[in-house]
Parts: sequence; C-alpha cells; structure tokens
Amino acid sequence: MKTFGAILLVILGAGAFVALNSFYIVSQTQQAIVLQFGDPVKVVTDPGLKYKIPFVQNVEYFDKRILELDSQPQEVIASDQKRLVVDAFARYRIINPLLYYQTVRNEVGASTRLDNIIDSTLRRVLGTANFSDVVRDRREELMMQIATTVNADAKNLGMEIVDVRIKRADLPEPNSQAIFRRMQTERQRESFEIRAQGSEAAQTIRSNADRQVTILIAEANRDAEQTRGEGDGLRNKIYADAFSKDPDFFSFYRSMQAYEEALKAGDTRMVLSPNSEFFKFFNNPSGLATPSVAPAPPR
Repeated sequence: MKTFGAILLVILGAGAFVALNSFYIVSQTQQAIVLQFGDPVKVVTDPGLKYKIPFVQNVEYFDKRILELDSQPQEVIASDQKRLVVDAFARYRIINPLLYYQTVRNEVGASTRLDNIIDSTLRRVLGTANFSDVVRDRREELMMQIATTVNADAKNLGMEIVDVRIKRADLPEPNSQAIFRRMQTERQRESFEIRAQGSEAAQTIRSNADRQVTILIAEANRDAEQTRGEGDGLRNKIYADAFSKDPDFFSFYRSMQAYEEALKAGDTRMVLSPNSEFFKFFNNPSGLATPSVAPAPPR
C-alpha cells in the first residue's frame, strides 16, 4: 500500500512537471515566439494561456509597448563646416516578432543596430543643413526626415520607429566658450554705446533745461524790474501829485525823514552849523529862518 502511494505521488509530480512545461502565459503587453530546437515555429500575439510541446519547445517573449533608445552624443559636421554635438533619442515598437528575432534576437541587439542606424542617418541628414537650420530654423523638418529614413531601415529589422528627437544640438565646449566670450564682448560694446548715447542725450536734455531755466529767470527778472519800475514811477507820481498840493508840508516831511535817518543811534558824527539849512525845522517849525536879534548897545 505504501508502495502504491509513493508511485502515485511520483506520477502526480511528473504530471505536474509536464503540465508546467506544457503551458505558458502571454500577457497583454507581450508577444511571443515558440521555438523548437532553436527554430521558430509559431508567433503568438494574442494574450492568454497557451500550449506547447514540453521539453521540445520553448518560448521567447517580446514587449508590445513602445520602447526607448537613448543614443550617445556624437559630433556632426554641418554643411557650413561647423561642428555640432548632437544628442538624440528614439522611440520604437516591435511590429514583426519573427523578423525581429531573426535579425537582432533581443533588445540589446536591437539597441545596437538602431543606434548605428540613427548615428549614420544623423550624420547624413544634418550634414546637408547648416548650423541655423539644425538649431532653430528647420529643426522639426530635419527630425521628421531623420525619423522617416530610420524607420525605413528599422522595418527590415521588424521594428517601427515612432519618433526620433534631438534633445540637444550645441557647439563643442571650446567653441561654445569662444562664442560665449565673443557674444559677451559684443554685448558689452553695445551696452557701452547705449550708455554713451544715453549720457549724450541726458546732457543735451540737461543743457536745454538749464538754458530754458536761465531764459525763464531772465524774462521773469526783466518783467519784475519792469513792473517794479512802473510801480515806482506810479508811486512817485502819486507822491508828486500829493506833495505838489502842499509844498511846505512836503518839505517838512522830507526833512523829518532826513532827521530820522541821520540821527539814528550809532558812532557816526556830523559837524554842522546850527544855522544850517538842515536844522531849519529845529529853530522854527514852519521852516522859516528866525530873524537874528541885534545885541543891545552898551550903556
């Protein structure tokens, strides 16, 4: 009985081992090729549980999704003899698993072949364009041309190129530094010229403003002097009209003003005769000369 149980276990184990080697699963993101002694016998693109002959056939899986290839930067000479460092990448998918397996075997082989194709296409296409075309003017057009050319070669390997893009297209580092220094010098020269033009314009504006200020001040002073002269003339006329009505009062008023100015406190000294015309209102408020009194005759 024990022997029968052991034999049953061996049979069940062998059956499970055979079953495990007879079935395989293809996921939705995969496609497969069934190989028999190394030769492809069937291509499987539909997902699900599949059957194969155990111990005789094996399965190679390939991705259905879009794969990416990042090429190494390379130096390209443009049509205007300028050197460019171009860094590109490509996206592709496997459309013919059998041809893919027969030509490149796996993803490593595919990357090597595609890298060579992209490098040669970049050199050939970009070699017909100048620096400005690659960097700015025709970059999109050139990338489409590269993608079309690469795709034509990739189809012979069972692949389809979805897109080819140039990540960076710059001058080599020494050239970039030289161009940067030249651009820096040109910008500095332009800045000096602009500053000089600005200083000249500022000086012109400042000179015009100073001239206008001088003219305005001179005209204002002229108008002020003219107005002041007219005022003084009108004042003198009013005084003359007023004083002409009473000359004696005018003489008295002017004498009082002279006394006020001359007799202010200070160190100024004047030597005048008491009978001077200056003191005529001191001796007589009317301003008339006081008759002199003859001395009495001696007795």
